Amino acid sequence: MGISRDSMHKRRATGGKKKAWRKKRKYELGRQPANTKLSSNKTVRRIRVRGGNVKWRALRLDTGNYSWGSEAVTRKTRILDVVYNASNNELVRTQTLVKSAIVQVDAAPFKQWYHQHYGVDIGRKKKTAAASAKKEAEEGEAAAAPAEEAKKSNHVQRKIEKRQKDRKLDAHIEEQFGGGRLLACISSRPGQCGRCDGYVPSFKIFFVRLLLRVLAYIYIHIYIVYNSRQFLYIYIYSL
Repeated sequence: MGISRDSMHKRRATGGKKKAWRKKRKYELGRQPANTKLSSNKTVRRIRVRGGNVKWRALRLDTGNYSWGSEAVTRKTRILDVVYNASNNELVRTQTLVKSAIVQVDAAPFKQWYHQHYGVDIGRKKKTAAASAKKEAEEGEAAAAPAEEAKKSNHVQRKIEKRQKDRKLDAHIEEQFGGGRLLACISSRPGQCGRCDGYVPSFKIFFVRLLLRVLAYIYIHIYIVYNSRQFLYIYIYSL
């Protein structure tokens, strides 16, 4: 049979069956969904479509280009896990990569860039005073044979100091760097373009949107319950 998007095989609005008075057409065909899976065995298929154009159907992917908008930097990184999907929890369970899904990506490329750009090593866990004192003692013992670090010129040091003045880092993102994983949102369509690219969302905007959605859901339910009760009171009073 095949997947068809025409209305010839559909019933009428009244419920009656229609007679198929013509054969199927190529321009009315449909294709099965890609359901791109998270896998290290990268698989992308070339599909010839209408007009001689080409689509790239990604079946399995585990990497993509992710943009950190607030820092205006993009890095290719590994996708580690699918953690949330607003439309369907089944897509989270089956590790399916689709547009607008929330995934966890490897933070190492961004961490490396941040250290190079600002001279700050983010994501290190804060240690207690006793542990830090012990580490300082160990460093003092090892100071006899110090390893040669890459020396920075005065020009580079001045640039880094200037960047430090305007440096701002969201506390939520800094916490994620500590775990080595960043939450990101997929913005491309893997089943159409064969790529799984996205962005690291600003957490203020992300959580505000989520909160507004939840509040709207609660408000609608309260409104329905209130109206139904009011209707019940009026009905009982009229009796």
